[in-house]
Amino acid sequence: MFIVTKSIEFCYGHRLLHYAGKCRHLHGHNGRVEVDIAADGLDPRGMVYDFSDIKRFIKQWIDDTLDHQMLLCQDDPLVPVLQQRGEKLFIMKENPTAENIARLIYDQARSQGLPVVAVRLWETPTSAACYQPHAA
Repeated sequence: MFIVTKSIEFCYGHRLLHYAGKCRHLHGHNGRVEVDIAADGLDPRGMVYDFSDIKRFIKQWIDDTLDHQMLLCQDDPLVPVLQQRGEKLFIMKENPTAENIARLIYDQARSQGLPVVAVRLWETPTSAACYQPHAA
């Protein structure tokens, strides 16, 4: 099996509900997402998937949807307050953990027809979460 990885950087803010640590407060990250695409064989060009196509599908969606947004759980009591003030928000059904953001990006990539096998979200240079629904 061949695997290619496309890395995309973006900035976002969030806070976690039901969490006792520092992340219970509004804060931001310079995140990096890594999208892994796999194939058993290579196409006629000798590629798993063209990096430019991955970028076109995923980076554009991240730029339009998540970049420089505050990612909050729909149950967060700050949502109506921030909406009233005109702040840019992306509302998630779940707590906006690195794990849930990775799954969100995975689901979006799959909905675009990309043969994604895993998505890693690096919240900091030393901390990442991976969503891989069919882990070996």
